Order: sequence, then structure tokens, then C-alpha cells
Amino acid sequence: MSAPDNPTPPTWILAGPTACGKTAAALALAAQVDIEIISVDSALVYKGMDIGTAKPSAAEMAQVPHHLIDIIDPTERYSAARFVQDTQRLIGEIRSRGRTPLLVGGTMLYIKALLDGIDDMPAVPAEVRAQLDARMREQGSVVLHLELSQVDPVTAARLAPGDTQRIQRALEIWYSTGLPLSHFHSQASRTGPAHHATLVSLEPSDRTWLHARIAQRFDLMVKAGFIEEVMALRRRSDLHVDLPSIRCVGYRQVWEALDAGLDLSQPKVVREVMDKGIVATRQLAKRQHTWLRSMPQRQVVDCCEANAVERVWVAFQSPA
Repeated sequence: MSAPDNPTPPTWILAGPTACGKTAAALALAAQVDIEIISVDSALVYKGMDIGTAKPSAAEMAQVPHHLIDIIDPTERYSAARFVQDTQRLIGEIRSRGRTPLLVGGTMLYIKALLDGIDDMPAVPAEVRAQLDARMREQGSVVLHLELSQVDPVTAARLAPGDTQRIQRALEIWYSTGLPLSHFHSQASRTGPAHHATLVSLEPSDRTWLHARIAQRFDLMVKAGFIEEVMALRRRSDLHVDLPSIRCVGYRQVWEALDAGLDLSQPKVVREVMDKGIVATRQLAKRQHTWLRSMPQRQVVDCCEANAVERVWVAFQSPA
């Protein structure tokens, strides 16, 4: 492999559902091309959440510069708007060093926001957010979803009653502006596309292949101390299950099991909790694939194939 003779380094995006092999493919490219990796993962931003997020190891991050990993505390929130702002800056900095920015991850909302622009949303006052944080903990998402259906039926119809984060976000907009979230989504005021980028997507032709990798990843996480990691987070008085960080797949299932008083020293109980996490991760992968299908510009590489990394390289060399 050799980098293309191009005075302005391109921007590459390597996407795909969870457990499809994105990290391994990115590191293989980094061994051949002068790149820096920008994480496109809403979970990797959190400090102290390493095992359950499948965060690249210290050895892997030493191979190539990584960005947008370990940048905020689990009490904080990270948005698509902040991702676009951070990534715009990083792409410029990486290009100024003569390197190619390679965005890697599966948070499709972030990719969509970077390529298509994002809605010009109003700021939410801290007191409004704090009030809704408290109400979500006390009343739960089903009650607040019912309230949302009264003030913004369009948004409520597309959200599941258990989608705590998005239900709260929609109510924050309502209480801050008196207008429904759907009003802002219908407006033409969007930031323009930040960058032209070549989007390559690793997608499995065989779902059972991906499901097996997801299950294997959970087993490895447990052996690496995932449950102990969640227990350590739970000992903090400032974290709770309704935070976006704790609602990450895997963390939520273990946290709720601990809240229910389950004995996670028992292998059978651990297996049951992990099975719930595996199911949730499969559902996440399905949603990621749905997002990807809405991006017709992507070039698809079958991650089940033995030569997937070579095909990714070819795809980046021959942008559609």
C-alpha cells in the first residue's frame, strides 16, 4: 500500500455496526498510511469506561494518534453538534500535519451530522435540564413519553417509551422554547456539510457471524473485569442510570441488575445479565445498519470476507 499523491489529504470515514472489525481494519490501514484516527463513538468519549465500550488498548492507541477518546466525565453529555465542532477542528489540524483524517466508529447520528449538517437547535438552560433530570429519575420515561405525546406528538410517535435520552431532549426543547422538537427538524436552517468525505462501511453479509462476534466480545469483557468496572462507577454518588453514559449498552444491563439486588458473583446470574446485554447489542447493530442504509454514498465492504481490510483500502483509493 502507498498513500495517494494528493497535496490535500482526503477525509476518510470507516463506519459499520458494532463488533464488525472497524478498529482492526483502521489499525491495519495505519500501518501503511500516515493517518490519525478520530473516534466516532458516543461511548468512547467517557473517561473510566474502558472495558464495556471496547475502547482501544493503550498499545493500540500507541500505534497511531487517536482523538475524541477519554475527553469527558461520565456525568457530562456529548452531542452531535459538539462532535461536528470538534471534528471540524481536528480534521483541519490533522491535514495541516500532512496526514489523512480517518474517522472510525458506529455512532451514525454523528456521521450524518458531519456529512449533511445538523439542525440549528436552541440552547437549553441548565435549570431546565436539571428539572427534567430529576423528573426522569422520579417518574420514569413512560410517564414523560406520555407528556411528550401531548405537546409534540410527531416526535413522540417516532420514539420508544423507553428511549430516556431522546424523550428528555425533546421535552427540554419544549420547556425551553414552547415549540416542539419537530418544529426545528422541519426548518431549513441547518449547518452546511462540513467536509466532503469518502465513506466506507463494513457490513456483514451473514448476521450470525456478527452475532457470534458480539457474544464473544461480551464473554471477553466479563473476563477482563467489566462487572467490576460497572461496580466502581456505581460507587460514585454523582452517577445514575438515566445518564447517557450509564445507558450505554452493557452498562445499563449490569447497573440495573445491581439495582435489583442480583448477586453478580453467581455465574448463572452473570450469564443472564450478559445475555440481556447481547440482545441489546444486536438491536443496536440493527439500528446502525438501518442508519447506514440511509447513506447511499457509502461503499460497502463485506466484513465477513477474509480480505475485508484490502477491500477497504481499495474503496478509499477509488472514492465513489
